[in-house]
Amino acid sequence: MCLLVTLAGSNARGQTCLTSDEMDAATRSALDAAGRQYFDYTAKGDVASMRQNAIPSLAADFSGIEGAAKDSQQNFTGAQATVRPPFLLKAEGKEPIARAEFLCGVFGRSGQTGNSAVFVIPNLPPGEYGVVILDVAAKSPSTLSLVLQKAGNDWKLGGFYARPKQIGGHDGAWFRDQARAFKKKGQNRNAALYYAKARDLLSPVPFMSTMETDKLYDESQSAQPPDMPSNENPVELSGAGKVFRVTTIFPVGVGNDVDLVVKYQSPSIANTAQTYQDNLAAIHALVAKYPEYKDGFAAIIARAVEPSGRDYGTMLAIKDIK
Repeated sequence: MCLLVTLAGSNARGQTCLTSDEMDAATRSALDAAGRQYFDYTAKGDVASMRQNAIPSLAADFSGIEGAAKDSQQNFTGAQATVRPPFLLKAEGKEPIARAEFLCGVFGRSGQTGNSAVFVIPNLPPGEYGVVILDVAAKSPSTLSLVLQKAGNDWKLGGFYARPKQIGGHDGAWFRDQARAFKKKGQNRNAALYYAKARDLLSPVPFMSTMETDKLYDESQSAQPPDMPSNENPVELSGAGKVFRVTTIFPVGVGNDVDLVVKYQSPSIANTAQTYQDNLAAIHALVAKYPEYKDGFAAIIARAVEPSGRDYGTMLAIKDIK
């Protein structure tokens, strides 16, 4: 028999979480209304009202939120949004918490349950925060997640996360199933990328985990290659007499296809004709070293990234890679 223990209210260092069922009706109603209001602002492109109702630190540098809201406006206009049960996070103390961890809902012996969630937020100032997640039934199905900070009787905007629920016409469950199929075939590189994308699509915000995403993480570990690239540990590919230092690799949706993006370091992209040739060489080198990618993706997009952050990309369909 599995012993279930409610952990809300017992987090260390004054970090507590209340689920929708645990908070009072007035707070729950206020968070629901605030979530709908910020969705409405986004759908109408009313970034002025969003900024006016943001916390001071966010209002002072609103360009990121403004850009994200404008990017979402067309998709959200005319769409219906459904508010999920909100969460109330309470961070006590006088100084920002370097790693605030909130355990929400009911946990069992093996960890999370179907009604739990964990939020891990870095450098969080003391205060009361609401996390409101809306499912948006738009042309491109999405979620809008809001972090709201209580100020008096108001809930001020502190964070804005609009994320697709699908890429290439596929949702997180599809990527999970494909990851399992690749893993069964021994194609661990494809499996690892598909597992990561499944978790990404199933997580409305990057600092939230659930029983489903935890299980996918655990399941993916046996398929994780030891040499996946990162900025700290680039992977070298050799081709056309050059060495390409790959820093990032991830799937993207292009139309109804799932393509693979590969970013590598470049001293300069000023000569675009030469960079185009380098991109093609990097793509061929990648597939030569890891041929399984030809089974996992419709095309590969190589992006040369110079130290300034500017990049130049080239796409090559898998069918054209000989």
